[in-house]
Amino acid sequence: MIEPSLEVNLGSPVDGVIEEIRADRGSLVSRGQVLVRLSSAVEAASVNLARGKEEFARRKAERNEELFRKELISAQEKDQLETEHRLAQLELREKQELLRQRSIASPINGVVAERFLAPGDQVGNRQILKLARIDPLHVEIVAPVALFGKVAVGSAAEVTPELLGQTRKARVAVIDRVIDAASGTFRLRLELPNPKHEIPAGLRCQVRFPGIAE
Repeated sequence: MIEPSLEVNLGSPVDGVIEEIRADRGSLVSRGQVLVRLSSAVEAASVNLARGKEEFARRKAERNEELFRKELISAQEKDQLETEHRLAQLELREKQELLRQRSIASPINGVVAERFLAPGDQVGNRQILKLARIDPLHVEIVAPVALFGKVAVGSAAEVTPELLGQTRKARVAVIDRVIDAASGTFRLRLELPNPKHEIPAGLRCQVRFPGIAE
């Protein structure tokens, strides 16, 4: 069976109402691409307020630097002003991070497999999108025990997906070290490059190991 190499259930680190979903089922997505935005008017206003406080504290500290050089204020007063500026910077970063969490980006290059929510929905701890990485793909195989020891991680394989017909080259990525005594089989996984996303996940396939076994 040909499967995605990774599946991600995309949710939100914070609660909120969905304002926009920028991808639908079947959409190709890139790592870092913003897929979902939550309503963020309050958070944006908080950032603007914190930025104003930080700019005021910075100007105040810069003005009093000259007063300190002229010995018109004490070192303690100077330290207090610099501390106020640093605290304002930290508050601004906190507010910016809260705003950033209202935008949810894809952690992988892949495709949207499912969409569960829509604009206007409350997120909570609900799943918004299901993403699948389909380059590379994984081919999960149940192989006869006679093949054990004849293939190794990195061994070449030929994969022919059903319906498509064209044979593709793959490599052994994982070999289980536990044999099922009842069936006389073991499991192994192939890694199948799929840079143009031509092969859909979910297909059955035939596999050959050239020079090792038919």
